Amino acid sequence: MATDTNELNQLLDFAVDIAREAGAITWRHYQGSFVAERKADNSFVTIADREAEAYLRTRIAEAFPDDSILGEEEGEQSGSSNHRWILDPIDGTYSFVHGVPLYGVLIGLELEGEPVLGVVNLPALGELVYAARGLGCFWNGEPAHVSSTMSLDQALLLSTDFGVCEQYGFGPAAEALQRQVHARRTWGDAYGHVLVATGRADIMLDPVMKVWDCAPLLPILEEAGGTFTDWNGTRTIHGGNAISTNGLLFDRVMDTVSHKPDRL
Repeated sequence: MATDTNELNQLLDFAVDIAREAGAITWRHYQGSFVAERKADNSFVTIADREAEAYLRTRIAEAFPDDSILGEEEGEQSGSSNHRWILDPIDGTYSFVHGVPLYGVLIGLELEGEPVLGVVNLPALGELVYAARGLGCFWNGEPAHVSSTMSLDQALLLSTDFGVCEQYGFGPAAEALQRQVHARRTWGDAYGHVLVATGRADIMLDPVMKVWDCAPLLPILEEAGGTFTDWNGTRTIHGGNAISTNGLLFDRVMDTVSHKPDRL
């Protein structure tokens, strides 16, 4: 796997630039007049999703024609290099459709299957969080770090929808965590994970995630000093679900969601 710092810096600069530009595309449609269609999985898709992903694909193909590209709306385009860009043009489309600013443009990059770079642009909030392996995590250009919260009874727990945890079999685990923490909120989708990476929350639960939701978040959380895993505690973007923590609370969270009664 390529580990050249200069190469990663250049790739990160490129990813940040195109995330900003794709965010501007979504912003032109945000709170405007557009048709929100339903996909096969009943999730929303809009012209903003399609235009932003098309733009990202065009820019990547022009700059790195040998790289693979996987996007939520247009699927996978195979390449011959060991680079794969993973795109979610609008994460939090439900928020976007309802005029709520908690949506983001997500860009991740894998090198030989390892997530090494991530960018989350939150255009309506004016927040840009990005990271690359070994280069640190940044929030609007300043270093970003997870919180120093060391006990669950002082922690802020987030989830997009705690009720959905029950639907996917994580109800008891989510309830157990909710009983132990100081506070819980539903500041969700990628924004919740960004809040953990920037020290504004301590734990984020997601019972269902796609690879394009996860790809940028693993490097962002890890470079900020936290953890990004599935509900089994495995470090992966392919687990189908995800938990972010500030690292200090990781073992306690895993004990709880694993139903270990001696630690509850």
